[in-house]
Amino acid sequence: MVELVDTRDLKSLGQEWLCGFESRSRHFSFPMMRHFLLSLATLVLLSACGVDSGHFKLSGRFLNMNQGEFYVYSPEGGVDGIDTIHVVGGRFTYERPCDRSATLMLVFPNFSQQPIFAEPGKSVDIKTDATNMKEMEVKGTKANELMTKFRLQTAHVAPPDVVKKAEEFINSNLSSPVSLYLLRTYFIQTDNPDYVKAERLAAKMLKEQPKNGSLIIVRKQLQQLRNGLEGAPAPHFSGPGLRGGAVSDADLGDGLAVVSTWSSWSYVSQDMQRQLRRKYRSSGGRLRLVSICIDADKKACERIAERDTLSWPCIFDGKLFDCPAMQQTGLTDVPDNILYRNRKVVARGLSTSQLTKKLDELLHE
Repeated sequence: MVELVDTRDLKSLGQEWLCGFESRSRHFSFPMMRHFLLSLATLVLLSACGVDSGHFKLSGRFLNMNQGEFYVYSPEGGVDGIDTIHVVGGRFTYERPCDRSATLMLVFPNFSQQPIFAEPGKSVDIKTDATNMKEMEVKGTKANELMTKFRLQTAHVAPPDVVKKAEEFINSNLSSPVSLYLLRTYFIQTDNPDYVKAERLAAKMLKEQPKNGSLIIVRKQLQQLRNGLEGAPAPHFSGPGLRGGAVSDADLGDGLAVVSTWSSWSYVSQDMQRQLRRKYRSSGGRLRLVSICIDADKKACERIAERDTLSWPCIFDGKLFDCPAMQQTGLTDVPDNILYRNRKVVARGLSTSQLTKKLDELLHE
């Protein structure tokens, strides 16, 4: 009979067994010896590679990056705030508690982002060249391997064709978490969103995964977005203010106004707020701003608002993407924005540079 031992003692056990193999071997039958070796090998593998059911492990190696760091956050709240991952000798390991499936976003020094699909009890491995993140390979789960396949197939494809490939992928993988990511990336959170097609695809996906809370929210938002297309009137919305009191659509006034989202875990959204602050200060009172902080950490948001002197009305309710004001305005991401003039939609979902350029045009008319 083989006695199971603490995996921390495996090394010493192996050394002891090997050293005494010659003296003990005459007492072992071949079946006993084989059973012992199989048990020992299993325990070694578990101790070296395993991750328990309440954690998710990410590891990998980079070519052309010996030392450095990158960041990870979750747009769905799978990670609280932003974690830093350190690369040493071209390798890294990152493990964290994980009790439900979540999408993690890796943010690299060149500000490119790549998704990782985390699952409880799973581990995945990354291999990539730091000079060409588009060709990153991720192995370990079906979702990540599907995303790798899509990424490699579209690495050198023209943008319009990538959108077609994304639609084909979604129609062929309606139950995959990768499809929700592609839906958001190529049909919603893009310079030229197609809300009608996005809603049609979301409806198909919901038939395959009717209990997917994130997908239910996206479908609801898409229905609202149709009412937020160019020329549509500003919706009624309200919420508790970050500094107390209430904030509502009345704060937009009747001239030029921007409603935008930000959070403590999105550097891009914070930069957008700083650019809006510059336009706000130079507008001579012609521009009004309302922001919605999509976060769970109120103190962190207060610190950032004070640090960056974000003095305009800001909604904070701690409900993240379930924030009613976000749903009422049809905003879907962080960062995101809607530009109004005379309480009618002029533009939406602009990048920081597009937004500042559009504001310059409108403020100088």
